[in-house]
Amino acid sequence: MDLSVPVTDDVKLRFRHRPGTAATAFLLVHGMASNAQLWDEVADHLAAAGHPVYAVDLRGHGESDTPETGYDTRTAVADLVASCAFLGLERVVVAGHSWGGNVSVRFAAENPHLVSALALVDGGWLEPSAAFASWEAFVAALRPGALDGATVDSISAYFRTIHPDWSPAAIDAAVATMRVHPDGTLTQRMTHDQHMSILRSIWDEPPVPWYADIDVPTLLMVAIPKGALPPLADRIRTRVQNTTAPLRHATLREYPDSEHDLHVQRPGQVAADLLELARAAG
Repeated sequence: MDLSVPVTDDVKLRFRHRPGTAATAFLLVHGMASNAQLWDEVADHLAAAGHPVYAVDLRGHGESDTPETGYDTRTAVADLVASCAFLGLERVVVAGHSWGGNVSVRFAAENPHLVSALALVDGGWLEPSAAFASWEAFVAALRPGALDGATVDSISAYFRTIHPDWSPAAIDAAVATMRVHPDGTLTQRMTHDQHMSILRSIWDEPPVPWYADIDVPTLLMVAIPKGALPPLADRIRTRVQNTTAPLRHATLREYPDSEHDLHVQRPGQVAADLLELARAAG
């Protein structure tokens, strides 16, 4: 079911919610220019194990409101705190993908009473200044693509080509990251300035300073690209380990032959690992 949650007087977030009987709830946080729907198959597995699941559309994403401002990590965290207060959530297992991992790190560090465990799904260690020579190079790599002339059919076909192992439901969810118009054409949900605001927050606020305040079991879920030779896998592993060294209770798990969108490509494996994390958190 969908829940509409007020986080300010004029902004509401949409949550995709699955009820459950277990004591531990999961809070699932997507990345930049993504949406809650891409968590659906993971959420189905978690709910089947009895856990309540709350997958959020952050502001400007999915079916949530798109106010003019608030596109940064700090505001995303404040929105999650307000959402937990409204929903009565405490001691959740938080899983964040990509930029959502950075958001989840800060959320866990600043609100320890709300978090029992933390999962970082190929994110939560984003530090672009270490990977790009300049802000301009970073923006050039992550600037949103033009959608001139794009339709549901053309984009669906494109996603099926580049993600041959994604389910039909996952393809539909990927299309839903964009705004679908009655004539079948697509546009970006956020404005260019809103997208740039998130990128600026990622650049200016790497998550490393918040690690020392996290004292819960943390799972680092690292995608190793398909065909990656051992030297590349070693570099990826070493970079994540070095960056996240201040996390006191972290376990690194590698996912060979995987894409950045681990939760979409391998929902069963990701869900099984999240359930194991929940059990470890007690």
